Amino acid sequence: MRTDGPIPADRPSGVRSARGADFTADPDVVAAVAEAARLTCGHLANPAFATEVSRIDPLPHQRIAVYERMLGLSPLRFLLADDAGAGKTIMTGLYLREVLARRLVSRVLIVPPAGLVGNWERELRTLFSLRFRIMRGADARAGNPFAGPGSDRVIVSVDTLAGERTFGRLREAAATGAAAPYDLVVFDEAHKLAAHQQPDLSVRKTDRYRLAEALAGLPADEPRWALGWSAAHLLLLTATPHMGKDLPWYCLWRLLAPDVLATIDAFRSFPEEQRRRLFIRRTKEEMVRFDGRPLYPQRRCDTLGYALSPPEQALYEATTGYIAATYNQARVLNRSAARLAMSVFQRRQASSTFALLRSFERRIDRLDEALELVQAGRADELERRQRRLGDTADAFETCTADEDVDEDGGCERHETFEERVLGGVVGPTLADLRSERAEVEALLALARRLVEVGEDSKFEKLRAVLRDPAYAREKFIVFTEHRDTAEFLVRRLEGLGFTGQVALIHGGLDYRAREAQVEQFRRPADDGGASYLVATDAAGEGINLQFCWLMVNYDVPWNPARLEQRMGRIHRYGQTHDPVVIVNLVAGETREGRVLGTLLDKLEAIRRRQGVRRGGTAVRGRLAREVSGAGGHRGGGAADPRPRPVRQAAGEGPDTRGVLDPGGGDPRGGGGMRKGPKLAHERKGGTLWEPHTSPSPFGTPPTRTGRGRGCSWSTPEPPTRSSPDSIWRRSVCGPRASGCTNWRTAERSP
Repeated sequence: MRTDGPIPADRPSGVRSARGADFTADPDVVAAVAEAARLTCGHLANPAFATEVSRIDPLPHQRIAVYERMLGLSPLRFLLADDAGAGKTIMTGLYLREVLARRLVSRVLIVPPAGLVGNWERELRTLFSLRFRIMRGADARAGNPFAGPGSDRVIVSVDTLAGERTFGRLREAAATGAAAPYDLVVFDEAHKLAAHQQPDLSVRKTDRYRLAEALAGLPADEPRWALGWSAAHLLLLTATPHMGKDLPWYCLWRLLAPDVLATIDAFRSFPEEQRRRLFIRRTKEEMVRFDGRPLYPQRRCDTLGYALSPPEQALYEATTGYIAATYNQARVLNRSAARLAMSVFQRRQASSTFALLRSFERRIDRLDEALELVQAGRADELERRQRRLGDTADAFETCTADEDVDEDGGCERHETFEERVLGGVVGPTLADLRSERAEVEALLALARRLVEVGEDSKFEKLRAVLRDPAYAREKFIVFTEHRDTAEFLVRRLEGLGFTGQVALIHGGLDYRAREAQVEQFRRPADDGGASYLVATDAAGEGINLQFCWLMVNYDVPWNPARLEQRMGRIHRYGQTHDPVVIVNLVAGETREGRVLGTLLDKLEAIRRRQGVRRGGTAVRGRLAREVSGAGGHRGGGAADPRPRPVRQAAGEGPDTRGVLDPGGGDPRGGGGMRKGPKLAHERKGGTLWEPHTSPSPFGTPPTRTGRGRGCSWSTPEPPTRSSPDSIWRRSVCGPRASGCTNWRTAERSP
């Protein structure tokens, strides 16, 4: 160390090294330098040394993943797929701290979605004292950001890195010898590295997946993706590794072991013990503190069915008829484009009448444009547009919440998708276009009359939930997929007297405006804060709202990943209320109810593929038990809510016992969907009474009850035909009961 003062001339020459080191510095400084050098070997004395020098409270599941699973693999090829909010960034930071201290890696490349780049840089810097450079697209134009000072630790978004210029710089850095290849590559939200199977059984790889193939060392299909090197270590992070389709699930695994898993058949026969070496997934229900207490509160999901009024039913049936007729009349060439256009109407009519009205208005605009092209003799141009539309991917199926945010502001990305696909037409003839326009005009008039009179059964059900005395003065989050519906809800809530008490988040807001809305929602209502937050899926990722414990899905997304991302905003580490309550609003006699049954089948398939125990799917509690029979049962009793393949696998025949609705099912044929949980004024004696529903669709026998810590259930009284309340039993579980399967089957007397 050198001091600021001159070196005494009479100092013995031995105190100077060949480099001119000076040992007359402040002893405390010298001691600090020596201690820093000693701490670089701290892992030799404490194998978990990173936990001692990081600003975190490591949890048991995090220590297990890092110190028992990941550090034991060399090279690391690992899929970390814990539930959302489990701390995958923390686990990655711990792993980085350990391998850097051990000098096992020197160059690290982290590849998250664009919306999470800042989060990664901030958390690694503040929690682990690891400084990473954020690389942007402009950096690749000015020079090579993957070579030179600051290039050893880089964070770059997946879409930026997949760009031709940036990827070329990555290849160039190693090819010219300007920099060594990266030792470790981390992909966050790895489920977005997608490959899809086309209707002709061919596989379409996205640029993101081709990027991952190149970094993982798989052969390139095109010269553009030939990298010339591959990372020795690969870490994939995702909370939703299985999206309900087998091919993308296999493609993720192929990145981990490309030589062994060269085909999907090889993957299917891959031994289970080998899979466990490369993969770990823990659900929130499995995670505990060091003293054994549950880390996360219980999550209770309720599904509330509602009946459409006669005018709403008429609009629904007319719209459904239009959708079916339009798709069936479409030429083969136009069928893909027409399918996408009709899917917009299907989602929007399940969301709100106002959203459907706005789509009808936009559809008329697109039809007018098509009519102008045909009348101008440019029908061939219209044909070319339809071909291009047919290749468009469904944004709701392929994109997750954080991808819906438009970084430039103005609109959500799925809105751009909807605007484009609403141009899909039946056929490029004047007769076809004029006929469809007249039909849409009639539908628009029906929807406009409903909006003008304010008739909306779904909103009335929402208002009943919000005004439940049990939730007085509590904050609510209301999620919807569509900004039109969100703005409609804000207007209606303000019309009920909540002016200034409703915050709104959608993808058209920049990050500063979104943060301002979150802060307004965070403040107590007495301090001018908002009681309600209405949000699209733009608030489904990257925003922490664990100060709230009540959430309503005004419309339920058909994509399981979006549904889990929504619930993860409140059901996450730091949530103090137990349980968190999620309410889903579903019209039983609609296609939405049938789609939810398919969604639950997907979740069951995901559970089987991942080997997750009961309770590990995205939707637990009554949602999984009550919706899958929607639309499929009419008559006296409610249908068994489990998906049919589950019932058949259990060796059961049809079951029409009334186990859901004390009144024997929805008289309007809502598939046995319960009208909703009892509100405060319906609870007996002011005590919370929980419904005993049918067994879980995830395979738990109906006779197993109360097998969690702190759980004890009263013995149910024999139900009788004359007592409609006999299927309600009082829960006496402790407030922190863990792993409880207390949903006993309540059967009616034969």
